[in-house]
Amino acid sequence: MKKYFFLFLLITSASFSQEIALLKYNGGGDWYANPTSLPNLIKYSNQTINTKIRTKPATVEPGSPDIFGYPFVHMTGHGNVVFSDSEIINLRNYMLSGGFLHIDDNYGMDEYIRREIKRVFPNNQLVEIPANHAIFQKPNVFSGGIPKIHQHDNKRPQAFGIFEGNRLVLFYTYETDLGDGWEDAEVHNNPKEVREKALKMGANILNYIFNN
Repeated sequence: MKKYFFLFLLITSASFSQEIALLKYNGGGDWYANPTSLPNLIKYSNQTINTKIRTKPATVEPGSPDIFGYPFVHMTGHGNVVFSDSEIINLRNYMLSGGFLHIDDNYGMDEYIRREIKRVFPNNQLVEIPANHAIFQKPNVFSGGIPKIHQHDNKRPQAFGIFEGNRLVLFYTYETDLGDGWEDAEVHNNPKEVREKALKMGANILNYIFNN
């Protein structure tokens, strides 16, 4: 009896697990940067805010119908980004139908991704997210908004978004490098408190999409 009960628990828990994905895009940018970041964020989130995310993130292309199976898609890199016309349509439909895209500029992506965001949402403005937005409040409070994780040009960190109605569908983090803070400690040698800050902000992002 215990054997069958345990099997039932495994099947039940597996049915409630969710999967998140990394976006594999064209244009020459290194979409594969920070390979340990998402697995570490998933582990931290599952341990601290009780998410049930599969430990290994998937990889998905912007034009693939598979993207609709992921509530959260993460995008990063240092260089050029180019979406085809069909990828633009697919990404827009993905976000309008409930998906969430987080873009984390890993330094050098900004001019390219702003151009592509404008193509995805030509009638929406990319706006800076105020520090009192829910994404900075729960479960961890970031009273100053997006935290600074990695220094490049000594610019202040900023978080921008695209809203559909009241729903944040695209979250673009700039001059913060959250993904660097999510990586294994030895990759960037960030202090423990800096990595903890980055992971807490990442947990806030996941908490927001699973509860809004």
